[in-house]
Amino acid sequence: MTNVNRLRPRRSCLAVPGSNPRFLEKAQGLPADQVFLDLEDACAPLVKESARHNIVDALNNGDWGNKTRVVRVNDWTTHWTYRDVITVVEGAGPNLDCIMLPKVQDAEQVKALDLLLTQIEKTMGFEVGKIGIEAQIENAKGLINVDAIAEASPRLETIIFGPADFMASINMKSLVVGEQPPGYNADAYHYILMRILMAARANDLQAIDGPYLQIRNQEGYREVAGRSAALGFDGKWVLHPDQVAAANEIYSPSQQDYDHAELILDAYDYCTSEAGGAKGSAMLGDEMIDEASRKMALVIAGKGRAAGMQRTTKFEIPES
Repeated sequence: MTNVNRLRPRRSCLAVPGSNPRFLEKAQGLPADQVFLDLEDACAPLVKESARHNIVDALNNGDWGNKTRVVRVNDWTTHWTYRDVITVVEGAGPNLDCIMLPKVQDAEQVKALDLLLTQIEKTMGFEVGKIGIEAQIENAKGLINVDAIAEASPRLETIIFGPADFMASINMKSLVVGEQPPGYNADAYHYILMRILMAARANDLQAIDGPYLQIRNQEGYREVAGRSAALGFDGKWVLHPDQVAAANEIYSPSQQDYDHAELILDAYDYCTSEAGGAKGSAMLGDEMIDEASRKMALVIAGKGRAAGMQRTTKFEIPES
């Protein structure tokens, strides 16, 4: 089975209703890292079938550039899921990167999708295992089982937090998705986000924060995104073109941090080499760096490279 690409840039993950050809067209020109063409919440039951065909057409005939192309199908508790997957993957499999599965509650639901994808790929003569899976955690049961979900399939690329359904599932006392409930003076989402992040990182997956529904409130979006970015999340959903630039900025390293990370990597490579004395640690300016520093720098440098950032500093071999 082919290895999926778990390192795709996903700073901004744009939701696009599959039932709206105009939005499907417009999304192609927006600078989002990922687009997911939605057959679930964004599509009324009466148009789900026609939306499948809209999506196949958009994937096959649209110009998506370097974007990660994802389709969100309906969840396994509905009667739409199998036909969503079959129609979209048979129709546009070579032009599709991932299937997003919402409301995942246990590992078996991921395994079922994996099996269905494998059968379609074999039947159609597609490369087996190329299409990844993104699992969305949207209720208490999903969060309790998130460790098993995260290791359920080699196709898994991301674990996603779905705040709206999650808030409803635990009876959270708020109607504003992603905002703090009144009366609680800490971050009500901290445990949920960290739980998802730990499961993702333990399995080398990306962790993605869900939507912020107040699309005109740029300040609110930046604040909520800043929290998950600070924890180490790789990106966040965007529901409106105005949110794309904010997500791309917030989930990228600053230029200063990116340059510093690259310098650490260069300095560590030099100091551990024969020319640098084969030392286990060294000084970079006033900072001591070692193997742990290198690991931290790799994360920041990797995010910067994925975002297409360019270095503005160069490592100079220290004078002995």
